[in-house]
Amino acid sequence: MRVSGSGADRRWAESMPAAYEKYLVPVVFRPFAEDLAARVAAVEARRILELAAGTGVVTAELLAAAPAAEVTATDLNEAMVAFGSARAPGAAWRRADAQRLPFPDGAFDLVVCQFGVMFFPDRVAAFTEVRRVLAPGGRFLFNTWGPLDTHAFAAALQAGLERAFPVDPPRFLAAVPHGYGDPAVVTADLTAAGFTVEEARQSTLEGRAASVADVAVGFLTGTPVRAAVEERGDGPGVRAAVVEEMTARLGRGPVAAPMTAYVFRCAVETVRTPSR
Repeated sequence: MRVSGSGADRRWAESMPAAYEKYLVPVVFRPFAEDLAARVAAVEARRILELAAGTGVVTAELLAAAPAAEVTATDLNEAMVAFGSARAPGAAWRRADAQRLPFPDGAFDLVVCQFGVMFFPDRVAAFTEVRRVLAPGGRFLFNTWGPLDTHAFAAALQAGLERAFPVDPPRFLAAVPHGYGDPAVVTADLTAAGFTVEEARQSTLEGRAASVADVAVGFLTGTPVRAAVEERGDGPGVRAAVVEEMTARLGRGPVAAPMTAYVFRCAVETVRTPSR
């Protein structure tokens, strides 16, 4: 995730990973991490590379699902690498840009990425890099969120932001995390990078939270939504409006809501020799 401006970068380094881990990982990301790791367990891979590893929720699941594999976890953001390496020390952690991976050709049997491809500025370039570092017979396994309205927590939060900022609400959620939810577009990018899509499956899982307030705090303090809100004038009134709208949509007390993603499993496209 890129956040523009040195001030925003400092805020990320200071507190965002912790808020992301505390409020969002258990509710939004762990269900899909467990799903992705179960799929990894079905693939024979000795060398696994994870991209956009964040705070390490998938990394920990990978280490458990494939205990004999060597896992290398990467993220663009130093703060995430520092946090993740403490959370999942069984992996080799390093900072890396997905569009310029610091690994040799054919270094991995499997590349995994949970909800990171949406943040790549040039997705075809990043996918091409993934193909380069995969060994013959290697696989690329990742997921991407569906449209905003298929994620009940995010949709309710966006409605709250629109209530708090009726003139110019932040559009980050719809534009970035949920802006790459057309399987046909994703497949076209993968094909352009030299991959064959073996499976593209819709997956709807349930997220459970102690309250909508926890989810609101997670998005408002642990994601780039924070910078967008602060640019418009953050304050107690904003959080109150968001929580009130989310409560009206999802209910009080412990809440459960559906979240939809697409899971892709891809193989390096092989060049066939023409028959004589």
